[in-house]
Amino acid sequence: HKVVLVNPVSHKQSCILEDPPTAMSQPSPSVLQAWLGADCVCFDVDSTVCVDEGLDNLAEFCGVADKVKALTNKAMNGDMTFEESFEARLSMMGLTRQKLDQFVSQHPPKLTPNVVNLVQLLEQRNKRVYLITGGVSDLVKPVLTALSLPDNRLISNRLLFDENTGEFLGHDRSCFTCRSGGKAAAVKHLRVDLGYRSVAMIGDGVTDMEARSECDLFVGFGGNVERAQVVAGADWFVRDFRELAKPLLERDANCNMP
Repeated sequence: HKVVLVNPVSHKQSCILEDPPTAMSQPSPSVLQAWLGADCVCFDVDSTVCVDEGLDNLAEFCGVADKVKALTNKAMNGDMTFEESFEARLSMMGLTRQKLDQFVSQHPPKLTPNVVNLVQLLEQRNKRVYLITGGVSDLVKPVLTALSLPDNRLISNRLLFDENTGEFLGHDRSCFTCRSGGKAAAVKHLRVDLGYRSVAMIGDGVTDMEARSECDLFVGFGGNVERAQVVAGADWFVRDFRELAKPLLERDANCNMP
């Protein structure tokens, strides 16, 4: 799939922080220590890794954009449970396997500026990057590819279709993120079952902030959408991924000093 990079970062820039934001937030020493010490970094996808909301775009393709976007905002702002929002959005789209495949082929992901660079920096430093999203795997797998991440770094929802007719049958209710609190459960899985010691979560929404109970650090991201609850509740709130790259590069520079 073709990928749209919004203000893309070239491969040669992967370890260079150019033109840093003019108003970078200053994390506390304990927050900075948690960021630099994380061995696993989890990103939300919609309005975080990508500039937009995948289900909202799919809804526009299906002709029900306004209704679905209103439900998305209610879930992200904490005004309704994720389960209620997710199931209501899916039910009004009239999906089929064929319609979903057509959408994916025609709508490459639009990545947030500097996210490719940040993911590269983290992976180069043996900090494993995961995408944890309430979106669906069909829409997010092209994002994994764009970030050069393997398939096992995605925790998402899975839609079910009839193998013969393509009729939409619902969603896999065993997936972590099909319910409220699912991102916290996913992070707990990473810690308990996969053995990560220190986990950071980055996201724009209240559903991301729910993972804070299982994380060592929650970083609120406001580069695409800024939500007051997330600004207030985050350990560190940033509006540009270069703010997160800067401490990594500064530590490298300090380690290389004679």
